[in-house]
Amino acid sequence: MPESSVLTLRLNPRLKKQLERLSKAMNRTRSFVAAEAIREYVALNEWQIEEVKKALAEADRSEFATDKNVAEVVDKWTRRAH
Repeated sequence: MPESSVLTLRLNPRLKKQLERLSKAMNRTRSFVAAEAIREYVALNEWQIEEVKKALAEADRSEFATDKNVAEVVDKWTRRAH
């Protein structure tokens, strides 16, 4: 079994009930569902922060899309929408 540690947190009663219903529907423990939710939240936010850092580094290097690049992307996506 993987190593783990205990984390205590407070939830408002409504969220706790939602977690209980979800864990029952999934046939999983509340701890499993909460840990999975936290894993996904942390992964998503780490990814977003890294992407922002990359974008800021590009901006610091003055690497910007040209007006033509932007127009091509807008044209590509607006053509698909019709």
